[in-house]
Amino acid sequence: MPDLDIKFPGGPSQQSSYRLLELPSELLKLVESSADNDLRFTIKGAPDEDAVLCTENKTYTLRSVVLSNSVLVMTPPKRDTVEADGDREAVVIRDTLGEILELVPAVPKLHRLKGLLRGMEWEEGHEDEDDEGEGDSPKPQKRQGYSYEQAKSEIQSSEEELRRALRERHILVIDGNLRPLTPSYLLTILELLLIQLVSLSQDHQSAAVTDLIRSIEDDHDIKREVIIQVMEWFGKVSSNKWRMDVEAVVTQVGLGILRHYKDEPIAEEELLATWRKAVGDKFASQISLALLLGNYLTSTSPFASGLQILYFPQSELPTDPSARFADLFLTRSKWKAVDIAPFLADIVVDNKDRDKLLLKYARAQTDKEGIWYTARAR
Repeated sequence: MPDLDIKFPGGPSQQSSYRLLELPSELLKLVESSADNDLRFTIKGAPDEDAVLCTENKTYTLRSVVLSNSVLVMTPPKRDTVEADGDREAVVIRDTLGEILELVPAVPKLHRLKGLLRGMEWEEGHEDEDDEGEGDSPKPQKRQGYSYEQAKSEIQSSEEELRRALRERHILVIDGNLRPLTPSYLLTILELLLIQLVSLSQDHQSAAVTDLIRSIEDDHDIKREVIIQVMEWFGKVSSNKWRMDVEAVVTQVGLGILRHYKDEPIAEEELLATWRKAVGDKFASQISLALLLGNYLTSTSPFASGLQILYFPQSELPTDPSARFADLFLTRSKWKAVDIAPFLADIVVDNKDRDKLLLKYARAQTDKEGIWYTARAR
């Protein structure tokens, strides 16, 4: 190993300009394997937000970690400044750092979409309302549009996570702007697709896209671009063929029915019967309450037989963990482990992260029925 002289740069001292970023193993492998230099990281965050680093498909929180020892950032001097007398080359200290930036996997901040897109819903009969009212009864003005490019730039998530969120939250991209499709209109379109599959004698694994769209567009005045996006959410479209995701369609139809029972419960058998009728004989065997986990509560009543089902969607619960647990324990003072888990899935990275939250905000009790969680005293 060659001997080196270490020296501080000449001239006035400069403000620290270096930051050391510690890469987790999965990102290090990504960097090392990116020989063609197509790798891109993006740091996002408004002045009032903690910064995150986004790859193509993951989001990481940037966290400052103080070091017990300082780290010196050193670079070779310019060639013309190397001392001519002597065999050793001087290495210049460019910066002294007492902290590094650490990357921690994070849940993307996709909940912001709900507030940003409020008032921009795409609903039946009001798809293309003008902002200005007519006559003596002005229409309520819709908010200015929010584009996909804005969301990609401002929402703290990777682009893949954003695209997945638009799909899962049923948000259309119309003329570049994001428009949430109302649940009732979505249910109407899915039911029409199921009806047309039967009416046109189409195989749900290879249905002709053009025929389905033409039939629905002509008979029900629904825009082609809306129908095709719904088909892409609930299946795969390729070479003018639609391969329907049966489970996804059946699940969404069930949610569309259940959402009407937010204040008063529906009997389990009544829900299942209505659900079977809505999806038709061909898919009736696919229905199961397990498909609706994280969207309902069960109870019993002395005045009715069997289980009672109440709509209780996780999507309407607070995203802050403390507030989420407060709401859950206000709803029920005691939760089985298997029952509470689906209501935490959207605010954790993985099961390990979920268990940390349960340890922090809940107290576990075990009896002959299994593990129960109650609110931790504050």
